Amino acid sequence: MNEEQRPNPDILLHRLQQEEADQKSHDQGHLKIYLGYAAGVGKTYGMLEEARNLKNQGIDVVIGLIETHGRAETEALVKNLEIIPRRAVIYGGLKLDDLDLDAILARKPAIVLVDELAHTNLPGSRHEKRFQDVKELLDAGISVLTTLNIQHIESAVDVVYQITGVRQQETVPDHILELAGEIEVVDVSPEALQQRLAEGKVYVPDKAKQAMHRFFRRGNLLALRELALRYAARRIDKDMRSYMQRKTIAGPWRAGARIMACVRPDGNAEGLVRVAHGLAADLDAPWYVVYVESPQASQASDPGRDALTRSFNLAEELGGKVVILPGTRIADTVLDFAHDKNVTLIIVGLSHQSRWHEFRQSSATADITRKAGPIHVLVVGDTDKTAGPVRSHEARAARQKWTSIVSPVALVGCAAAVCALLHRYISPSDVPLVMLLPVVFSSVLWGLVPGLISSATAIVAFDLFFVPPYFSFTIGDLKQYAPTFLIFIIVGVVTSLLEDTILRQETRGRQRERFVSTVYEFSHDLMAGRSLEENLNQATRDIAEAFNCDVAILIPDSHGVVAPRASIGNLQTLDDNAIGVATWTLNQGLPAGHGTETLSHIDWSFYPLIAHERAIGILGIQLHGESPSTPLEQRQLIDAFANILALFVARNVSS
Repeated sequence: MNEEQRPNPDILLHRLQQEEADQKSHDQGHLKIYLGYAAGVGKTYGMLEEARNLKNQGIDVVIGLIETHGRAETEALVKNLEIIPRRAVIYGGLKLDDLDLDAILARKPAIVLVDELAHTNLPGSRHEKRFQDVKELLDAGISVLTTLNIQHIESAVDVVYQITGVRQQETVPDHILELAGEIEVVDVSPEALQQRLAEGKVYVPDKAKQAMHRFFRRGNLLALRELALRYAARRIDKDMRSYMQRKTIAGPWRAGARIMACVRPDGNAEGLVRVAHGLAADLDAPWYVVYVESPQASQASDPGRDALTRSFNLAEELGGKVVILPGTRIADTVLDFAHDKNVTLIIVGLSHQSRWHEFRQSSATADITRKAGPIHVLVVGDTDKTAGPVRSHEARAARQKWTSIVSPVALVGCAAAVCALLHRYISPSDVPLVMLLPVVFSSVLWGLVPGLISSATAIVAFDLFFVPPYFSFTIGDLKQYAPTFLIFIIVGVVTSLLEDTILRQETRGRQRERFVSTVYEFSHDLMAGRSLEENLNQATRDIAEAFNCDVAILIPDSHGVVAPRASIGNLQTLDDNAIGVATWTLNQGLPAGHGTETLSHIDWSFYPLIAHERAIGILGIQLHGESPSTPLEQRQLIDAFANILALFVARNVSS
């Protein structure tokens, strides 16, 4: 067995510990939780159906406590199932009943049904909470089927409060759910649940009407449903990783995304953390920030180590897990951790080593990329903000400028050297043709000015080395060589102009393609939303991205007062004066504001949204500096956006 196939000792130890825990739990009862996102989704119904199936299989199953809430469908399933009588309790002068824990322990069935796991027991009970009763039943070897709503899980209380505005008082600690061998999500659509509520299948009519306007609003139900499904997905992912570790299975299994950013002590560390956080947020995936403390890394400069510390702090603020690993071979250490955590994507920074250094010794980035196998690797370019994109652009522009000056001269020198070395095999009449090659190349590659530089250099080199008297700028027969010199200049100018024309046509083609693509994506996004507000917000994001601008979509209310319905960016300049211009645009159906011929003194440009031959709204745009588009294309694109937006607004407002 080679080194790559040898099992990780930590994984083997975890496997032995897991097998020991499984053996211990074998003597305890099995816990199954029916998890829902709200009352009425069918948790109790599903639990009773399973109990009836188990009884038909000859398994000893009893009902410890069931809350039917008067639902006829649920009460019908209770029939023919043995019920443990409840314990009577006198509280506040009232006769109440609750779960009889001692009676169940004395009966000791194979499986008992205990509804509403988060319930608080009546005063005088042995345990304060019902989940504590369930824990005692499990310890006694009795399996339990129970129900729970997502809002009663302790770790979800704050999130549920933000969603619904209701803080749950009855909660179940997360460690109780860890005892569950099985969690089954009982799911119905929010529309179906609201229909059941309206039909009186969840609450009595008066209470149902109240609930529809409070907790059971569609937005609340959608958010709670997503929360329950995400919890189940995390549980499944955890079970999968535990199974892989027990069976010593090499990962990753791509059932869910896991992201890891590998940082080093340099200015790119914080940028890599932000990239990892952004991808993790998009995929709703857990993510790690890993640093390998190697002998080479320990020699990092103080600024580099400061940047590394900042990246750790940033990762913790954004919710990532920071891991520092000792190791001499960075790539192997990183990949061992990635396989152990079932990571599906590794983010690394671009190597800063020179080509010569990488030729002699491979970089950690290259090693990780080569050895990653099924794990995807994303190599991120320079994210150090201290350099700044402006400085990088200026440096690149300066290099290109010098290249366009030096390279034509160098090409002419190479052509002259070739002619001089091969003068025995090249006739004098062929030398001008060879010297024309660098002129053509320079004109095509760098444009008019480098083409003219190349032409002038070719004339000088040809006169100096190939026109008698040699090594002198004196021309013995000017009439003979003047046409050759003129051809050098004409070829350089004509070739440069032709290349410039081709580039302009290519640029216009790209602009037209971008125009069509942008309009298509804009219309597609408007069709994807579920409500007018969602689509208007998406429209503002698309327009802001297309023009690098602040955007406001203004729609008049029933009294004709214009106000922003959706916006993005800084609206401080959208003052009463600007609103007045927008109102003029609405009334006149004509563009106004900055860049137009009407009321151009304000910073905003307003365009009417015209449908059915009248303006029904206004699109407001405030540009940030220069737009990447030409003025004509910019105006055409704005008109296209306004026309599509007008049709969408007209259709939704009328409906």
